[in-house]
Amino acid sequence: MPTADDELAGLVLAWLHGWSISRQVPAPIAHADGYRVEVQQPRHARRYVFDGPSPTLAQLGRSITEPWVFLKACATADALRALLPAHWQMEADGFLMSCGDQPLPTSRPLPPGYVLALTGEGDLVSAQVLAPDGASASAGHVALGERWATYDRIITEPAHQRLGLGRAVMAALQARAHARGRHAGVLVATPEGRRLYESLGWQLRAPWATAVIAGQDDAVTQSPPTK
Repeated sequence: MPTADDELAGLVLAWLHGWSISRQVPAPIAHADGYRVEVQQPRHARRYVFDGPSPTLAQLGRSITEPWVFLKACATADALRALLPAHWQMEADGFLMSCGDQPLPTSRPLPPGYVLALTGEGDLVSAQVLAPDGASASAGHVALGERWATYDRIITEPAHQRLGLGRAVMAALQARAHARGRHAGVLVATPEGRRLYESLGWQLRAPWATAVIAGQDDAVTQSPPTK
């Protein structure tokens, strides 16, 4: 009989597969009791992901010296910090969240002049809301795995926040995922995003901690959000 730990491990792997599709990078491969993704992008060379504060994280923390390698785990920031040498820096807290097949919340109409469009018909669908001046106001992506839909990079520009655009993007992406038979969803949220997703019926599954070795001339706060 599957345990809660097994369920969390499966959720992490489903999210990581979807994240790799969304970011168009190689699929995750097993690494000890976790996974590795060779991202090979600027300020994001590689990531290791675990479903808990594994001893393997301590081994990686001692052996890795190159910049822009990320260690991620379902753990509090304090728990991950305690496993790593001092040269690792902590990123902002995140939250692993999931949703089931509950009905989609009603999304209010977009403000006048805003237009939402969906693109993509394969395993990656993108949504974008354009402002009246044609600039991008909000956007997001959903990767469709074998069973799970992974939601990624749900962003609303500061000048267009509190207009319901994030809710509209999520509703459009979820409708497309549901139409393709992926009712279960998973994502990693920022503290601000967590409030939105909880209002849409998503549930918190675990804290999400991230550590990285920043480049010599780069502060960790300058790096793009990796989730």
